[in-house]
Amino acid sequence: MENSIPNQSPLAQMLATAAGRFGSREALVCMTSNRRFSFADLNHRANQLANLMAAEGYRKGDVVAMLSSNRIELVDWYFMLAKSGIVGIPINYRLSADDITGLIGSMGATGLLFETRFNDLVDQVRPASLGLRLLMGFGAEIPDYAIDYDQRLAQSEGSEPMLAVEQGEPFYFNLTSGTTGLPKSYVLNHQSNLTGSQSMAEGHDLTEQDTVLTVFPAFGRVGFAWIAGAIFAGTRNVLLNFSAPEALGVIQSEAITITNLVPTMAAMMMAEPDLENYDLSSLRGIVFAGAPLPAPIRERTRELLCPNLYEYYGMQEIGIVTLSKPAEKLAKPDSVGRQIERAEVRVIDDQGADLPVGEVGHIIARSPSATDSYYQNPEKSAQTFRDGWVHTGDLGRFDAERFLYIAGRDKDMIITGGQNVFSLEVEEVILGLDTIAECAVIGLADELWGERVTAIIVAAAGSQVSEQQIIAHCKSTLAGFKVPKQVVFQAEQLPRTPTGKVTKFVLVDRYQ
Repeated sequence: MENSIPNQSPLAQMLATAAGRFGSREALVCMTSNRRFSFADLNHRANQLANLMAAEGYRKGDVVAMLSSNRIELVDWYFMLAKSGIVGIPINYRLSADDITGLIGSMGATGLLFETRFNDLVDQVRPASLGLRLLMGFGAEIPDYAIDYDQRLAQSEGSEPMLAVEQGEPFYFNLTSGTTGLPKSYVLNHQSNLTGSQSMAEGHDLTEQDTVLTVFPAFGRVGFAWIAGAIFAGTRNVLLNFSAPEALGVIQSEAITITNLVPTMAAMMMAEPDLENYDLSSLRGIVFAGAPLPAPIRERTRELLCPNLYEYYGMQEIGIVTLSKPAEKLAKPDSVGRQIERAEVRVIDDQGADLPVGEVGHIIARSPSATDSYYQNPEKSAQTFRDGWVHTGDLGRFDAERFLYIAGRDKDMIITGGQNVFSLEVEEVILGLDTIAECAVIGLADELWGERVTAIIVAAAGSQVSEQQIIAHCKSTLAGFKVPKQVVFQAEQLPRTPTGKVTKFVLVDRYQ
């Protein structure tokens, strides 16, 4: 046919197919802007933005950045990339102006779409980023140097772009969580994101009867995977910037059936004083990922929020590689599950040989959702991507049934007096105390021990706990060399990445 679309990106095809199948059914609720959209609306808006960008002179391979919290325009933008072949940079809005300027400059972005709540940040970035020829804002108080997004989108044609975009072509630059320094960037292609989104939907049993609550920041891969996975499954999705009371209210008002949290989010929700006043009966499952799930939080979540838990393991560079469903989570609560259909997972020693059941080693994995290098970082690429396998930097072990258990990060292993201490084990023991809100265990340099086990503690609101009480509690459970030799209390929350992982390098720098 003369008007057929040539080789459209698989993600663009997925959205167009969903629009055809589900039409006017509600697909997405944007809580940030208080708007609702059908599957047909999502496809139409993505087409409008793709055609708008073409009218502004942008072509396949050009790079355009996006600075936004969780809201509809971020969804427009991702699928505009899929339909146009433009390459994106979804920016973590928690970065400094200097970091954002560096990202835009190093990756050659010539356009920036931004939410006006970040006007002050854009004001700092704009003069330094001389290559930006398009600035387009959405929200209130659009600055005079920017194009009005909503106004221009309304004027743009909503027909499907007639453009070939191959599945192996670059889709966007994603940033790692950055737990050991500034985040690293890598390119994800269209096919790897489609595969990752399908794994998210299939692994968590999404159906047309579900309503997902997406609170992970959508500038990261996990947030996008829930957006695209819901579209793939024909599932209604509610997009929210996380706060504990708002999340609880939305679960009740929108009859949410499943949501992905990090343990910190669950702890904050359970700490709400009026938790018992919320109706959470619509929830069929809560998904955990992004950070270790301590047993106390896991069991309290079952009791107070939802009895059915999922947990998956992976990293942004590779996507999901193992998953535990509710029945498995009950049977093996400390495991992150078995490898999913599209992934392979191994536990190896320092020489690269597979370790027997029960022995802790380095976790490596491979998957069609993976990338294969970091952008302009050959040294780190060589460390992480070897012989087709992604070296995760995590330590773990298998049991006899090939369920995976995480022991911690390579860099989180503390060597004290020649003995190895896995910080995750100590953290879980300390978090068993009701008086503790947050805990991170790190190794600080010590002339006698090499490293001394140090616990950084944030006490629960209204609670009092002493160093002696924490050490005594640890001595009742742990081997002597694992017991903290120092306890440090701080008033503010632990520093974390957007996905909830504690940035321990910040704590080491602070207390060394």
